Amino acid sequence: MFQCIIFGGMNRKKDLTREKLLPLLQLCDSIHPVSKGAEQYLLKTMYCSHIPKGGYLVRSGEICDSMALITKGVMRSFIIENGKEITTRFGMENELVTTLDSFIMQVPTVENIQAVEDCELLDISFDDLNKLYQKCPSFNAVGRRLMELYYIYAEKRAYITRMRDAEKKYELFLQYFSAFANRIQLTYIASFRV
Repeated sequence: MFQCIIFGGMNRKKDLTREKLLPLLQLCDSIHPVSKGAEQYLLKTMYCSHIPKGGYLVRSGEICDSMALITKGVMRSFIIENGKEITTRFGMENELVTTLDSFIMQVPTVENIQAVEDCELLDISFDDLNKLYQKCPSFNAVGRRLMELYYIYAEKRAYITRMRDAEKKYELFLQYFSAFANRIQLTYIASFRV
């Protein structure tokens, strides 16, 4: 019953238990009650994944076929512009990580998603998530609310990156994303753009 797949530098294990799924269920339940059918479907289709520090969930040019909840660790998204890494996003425990345009449109991404620390994830494929929306229509409320929260987070990031004054930019970063302060290299924060 144990299955391990190497995908994009990450180890995927098909050994999900309800206990391991609990962080996702709690997040979803805080938005909309998750039906037993949806819970059983998630148990059947999701993977536990490990990405070592420096490893990638997805690289530029690949299609991001999964959306993941970070259960342990910190990840960052970045692009490369004129040979320099430009950080576009950070994620940590109990946050979702994906390259949204690539995931939704199933097209190659320009972003890279890299583990800043050793990371543990719960991930679901694009196809399995869309089947869940069809099988359990009430789960669409969870998906819609998560996308709204993702958009709000993007607006905060955009506001920070528009700041020209490095000191004010760092102050805003600490105001909005203080949980990252001691876990992320200053070079990543300095390269933070949208």
